[in-house]
Amino acid sequence: MNYAKRILSRGYNNQTLSIDLAAGRMTVLALDAAAREYFVGGRALGLYLLHQKISARTQPFDPENPLIFSPGPLCGIPQFPGSGKSMAISLSPLTGIPGVSNFGGYFGAYLKYAGFDLLDITGAASKPVMIVIDGFKNEVYLTDPPAAADVFALETAVVSRFTGEGYEKKHIAFLTTGAGAASTLFGCINSHYYDATKPTQAGKGLFRTKQAGRTGLGSVMRHKNIAAIVVLADFPTGDNPFGAADWDKAKQAGHKLHRVIKEIDPQALQMHLKGSAGVVSFMNKAEYQSLPVHNFQMGSHPEAEKICGKTYAERLFEHKGMDGCFPGCNLRCTKGGWVTLATGNQAGRKVWVDGPEYETAAGFGSNLGIWNPEFIMEANWHCDNYGIDTITTAVLMAFIMECFQRGYLSQDDTDGFELVWGDARASLQFLHDLAHGRTPLARAAGQGMTALSDWVAKTWSARTGRPDPADTLRQFAMQTKGLPFSLYRTHRSLSMQASYAAASDIGAHHAAAWLVKVDLLGAFPTFEDKARALVTYPRVRLGNDNLGLCKLPWVDVFNPESLKREGDIYINPATQELYADFYNGMLGTRLTWQEIFEHTDRDINLQRVMNALHYGAATGGQDRIPDRAVGPTEDALYELERDFNDRQLASFMDKPVEEIQKMPVGEKREALLRFRRQELDKLLQAYYEERGWNQNGIPKVETLQSLGLWAFLTDEAKAFLAAQA
Repeated sequence: MNYAKRILSRGYNNQTLSIDLAAGRMTVLALDAAAREYFVGGRALGLYLLHQKISARTQPFDPENPLIFSPGPLCGIPQFPGSGKSMAISLSPLTGIPGVSNFGGYFGAYLKYAGFDLLDITGAASKPVMIVIDGFKNEVYLTDPPAAADVFALETAVVSRFTGEGYEKKHIAFLTTGAGAASTLFGCINSHYYDATKPTQAGKGLFRTKQAGRTGLGSVMRHKNIAAIVVLADFPTGDNPFGAADWDKAKQAGHKLHRVIKEIDPQALQMHLKGSAGVVSFMNKAEYQSLPVHNFQMGSHPEAEKICGKTYAERLFEHKGMDGCFPGCNLRCTKGGWVTLATGNQAGRKVWVDGPEYETAAGFGSNLGIWNPEFIMEANWHCDNYGIDTITTAVLMAFIMECFQRGYLSQDDTDGFELVWGDARASLQFLHDLAHGRTPLARAAGQGMTALSDWVAKTWSARTGRPDPADTLRQFAMQTKGLPFSLYRTHRSLSMQASYAAASDIGAHHAAAWLVKVDLLGAFPTFEDKARALVTYPRVRLGNDNLGLCKLPWVDVFNPESLKREGDIYINPATQELYADFYNGMLGTRLTWQEIFEHTDRDINLQRVMNALHYGAATGGQDRIPDRAVGPTEDALYELERDFNDRQLASFMDKPVEEIQKMPVGEKREALLRFRRQELDKLLQAYYEERGWNQNGIPKVETLQSLGLWAFLTDEAKAFLAAQA
């Protein structure tokens, strides 16, 4: 299919590409102006399209469930740091509710450069297919993909095909997933882009990857029989290449943020050296106890320095080159290095590994009790090569290890296989088994935490003849709404507990409200502050997902000018003002940063409406986290943090600490868990009230009407919400 390309206007092409794989039909549609103005782009526009295309009965693998890629109006503008973000949106096979995942690289930008604000794919192909969007020839077509099961073999073949057709590597960006996405419900999508600066054995230049990892959207891609989605494009040129309303203002905002990053990052987190793995050291601090160890049982460990950012920076990361996932970002946090594989069909080969990010380092490191950075990098590579989410995989493995620890699994249940803390070789064997669905244990894990917990409970009960231990297993099966936890231990952050429970509507992930760090630093001293933060921080974090911008230049580089602002300095208001200048310069508006990000309430409420359509009147009942995320689930774990726990219990009970210390440990532990659960329940109700939702966590009709969202809802949604009222 040939199409007409439009000139970018204020960051938009004002057209979308729709592909029906079953019919082999490709259609270019005008972007609805009212929807564009209301939802802006990225995550919000993708959720709106998803809402219009599905019903409460739609299942993730149904043909009508779309797989949507949406970059946002500010994506792809290298004059502003961190503008390479795009969103993947679909119903999640892991949770059954809308799943969203952001990813970096060039794909979202190139999709815009090729002429489209959004890519919408429905149906399923009868055989593996590759989608090609050629922005040079203004052509879209479907073709047979290279015959390669694994991601990096497919990468080599895709690049070879298009360079053989005369395209330069720098003009090729593409998405893939792997064999593991077919064997699990948590497949990830790899975003491939060419880094011309990174040194290799052959000289300079290699393809690198970022991932849309969470919620299993790679499994949706695999189910639709999509092997790869390729975009061929180049950067726009000219005096105002992106159609900004005030190009000078937009560029000036980027210049100022660039300077803040250059001056502050070397004195702060040093993301340019450590990447996000540098967060390991902060979370591991004894006073914070927030680094998950042994399936979130503990919060710090003396060996954590072996997997901290400093270790990677000094021993394993290759610092030559730019290390940005998109041009113009001087944060340079996309770290990686070379490692020799110890296992798999390519054992002995030296490979490039993009990462690990903090989540992967903590997931395969501290949470499994494995303090070997080379192992972590190998696990990272295999997950990317198989197309499975590192976070979900690692948390599932930690749960299995604890089941072996506590006797809920034995080698009799697993054909002699055992997965225990610190066993790197067995962990890699399980990762390969998981990706190929080779064993009953691996196949159960491939269905996610809920299915795995049920399988362990039934297996244990059948072996012992004792009652099903499902309730006990749920205490340490670390998931919410079916999505395994990202890697933050929340005992000492009530705000983060509520974030995982409710503010993150995809399940237990930190993207919506990563409050743990600033909460530990004292940003929310009162209960009211915590409830307010559950609204204000998601506005900004998810608002960046709508715009196509990365959060890290804002959240991890504190602008010293923020100290001069009134209100919450931890939200880094001086940098928010730069984001607002960029937004206003591009879109021609005159809004404060608060007004810009208040728009995010629209898509947050839309996603909640879709969750409510799935869960019904019991929606609030899904806003729960396991006891392990609230407090110590056994006496020995209480004792590990006895002084802190005693002081908090004394405060809750309004008694002297000396009196608390005389109580039996079991009695103290039960009382502490009870008080913490009550505090979390109170905070969730305060959050619902702040949002304008009812006590069951369902948005009220008047709330949606006041936001203007009511007009964009389907008749099915309106009828359901009216009935709840």
